[in-house]
Amino acid sequence: MKLDWSDFTGKVLNITMNENYGVVYGKENSDHPAFYEIVFKTGKLVGAYDDGLLLEAKREDKTFNIFVPFSSIKCVEIF
Repeated sequence: MKLDWSDFTGKVLNITMNENYGVVYGKENSDHPAFYEIVFKTGKLVGAYDDGLLLEAKREDKTFNIFVPFSSIKCVEIF
């Protein structure tokens, strides 16, 4: 089944991810990087493409875009 994501443009999505990992580095060179699992992405749906969704999110007074490939999506909640 193919979903028409344009019906949800402008809505907030909470996407639960399949296995996906990130790295956080400390402020000092002596700090070792910490690996963590990225469990979900949240943002306003601004675009839908053949291979994934584009979200707009705000963090620390900055706006940025997140592209999430369909292959990384486990579940989507729409608000």
